[in-house]
Amino acid sequence: MPAPRIKSPHLLVAESGADREGHGLKRTMGLFQLICFGVGAIVGTGIFVGLSDSVAQAGPAVVVSFVLAALTCVFTAFSFAELGGAIPVSGSSYSFAYAGLGESTAFLVGWCLLLEYGISISAVAVGWSQYVNELLHSLTGHQLPAVLSAGPGDGGVVNLPAVIVIAMASVLLVRGVRESARATAAMAAVKLAILLAFCVIGYSAFKDGNLTPFSPAGLGGIGAGTTAAFFSYIGFDAITTAGEEAKNPRRDIPVAILVCMGLVTLLYCAVALAAIGAIGGDQVAGRPAALSYVVNQVTGSAVGGGVIAFGAVVAIASVVLAVMYGQTRILMSMSRDGLIPRVFEKVSPKTSTPVAGTLIVAVVFAVPAAFASLDAVMNLCTIGTLAIMAVVNIVVIALRRREPGLTRSFRVPLYPVAPLLGVGFCLYLMYETGWRTWLQFAVFLAVGLLVYVAYGRRHSTLARPATEAMPSAEAAPSAGVTPAGAERESQAV
Repeated sequence: MPAPRIKSPHLLVAESGADREGHGLKRTMGLFQLICFGVGAIVGTGIFVGLSDSVAQAGPAVVVSFVLAALTCVFTAFSFAELGGAIPVSGSSYSFAYAGLGESTAFLVGWCLLLEYGISISAVAVGWSQYVNELLHSLTGHQLPAVLSAGPGDGGVVNLPAVIVIAMASVLLVRGVRESARATAAMAAVKLAILLAFCVIGYSAFKDGNLTPFSPAGLGGIGAGTTAAFFSYIGFDAITTAGEEAKNPRRDIPVAILVCMGLVTLLYCAVALAAIGAIGGDQVAGRPAALSYVVNQVTGSAVGGGVIAFGAVVAIASVVLAVMYGQTRILMSMSRDGLIPRVFEKVSPKTSTPVAGTLIVAVVFAVPAAFASLDAVMNLCTIGTLAIMAVVNIVVIALRRREPGLTRSFRVPLYPVAPLLGVGFCLYLMYETGWRTWLQFAVFLAVGLLVYVAYGRRHSTLARPATEAMPSAEAAPSAGVTPAGAERESQAV
């Protein structure tokens, strides 16, 4: 059996091309921008739209569900922080898997990232459409007709607002990362202010009795609520996709990940308690635009709900922007390695962004957002994301053994207990998705493996002679790798 093709962390950094004039990406993002980017990627549909689904499963115990989902993410966040500081490239978990477990595993991770980011972008865009209608209703008393605000599976024809938000995000991303970072920071500030205002309103009407019974569905309900709540945290890994555009990635990426996870967990628990404590879990469960409804009920006016709807519109738009950014950078890394067509690798010398890849992503993800009902595949997105997170935890262990001398600006605490707990939590939540989801996931992975065998393995840069796979002499010294060393490392391990 042939040994797996593994790229060393040094070669991945050398091949990133981040320092090539006119070819690579520009380092323009500082720590503050990275934190805002992380908040922008995480806080959105999960709390503004998905809260009602989590409450429907767990009741007031949804707070426990949020904490359990956060624990799953925190252990994995430690692993992302270590790897993001050690391998600061745009490929995120795909590149980490390439360095730790080999090319075939890395391709399947990239395949799952297409699922995670693709479905989440489309689902987030659909959630944005709901709040656009809520905002229009609060401002004008009218809403968009169903034929223009929902897909065929939801009683409409085309979800036009969902297409519009994806198009707006793609235009901003094409213009440049500096403009995208500024927009994301502004939108993050707005949505944090709106959610804090919601908490003030919700806690002003808080009643202890609304928290009983605390766990109407027992532990099973908490587990199901945790699986639903997990979707609210998807996106924190997108911070590591900025590895080639951060000014000081080895220091700032780990800090940004940990700050974002702590901030978001506190915010989610506070918002969930405020919503349920104000009007009760039965009133929140399963209700579209639940936060606006809570404010309307507490204040007796549609004005407050309109403000929340405005915050949701801004918040969800920022998620689309941040997650689309991450997807284009991951595809760029896979293209650079030859595993997908080269068009995704091309960076505009004018804007220093992957223009063609961004536009392709926008078109592909706009189609399901416009026409498809995504409820049936949300669990598939969740199990795919959990599988990626489990792999990242395993990669930390693999690289600690294979690359003990690798420069690590952050090290996972309580190693190896923390990454093993991360794997365990991921497997538990994967189990909670049910056997049908597992079957769908197995089929999805099988298709991905066929694509890898048919295209990726044959076109991989590691399948070429060493002289062709070697990075340019200009790039290698900048990463501390000599051309001769890079040639040796480009061989399959």
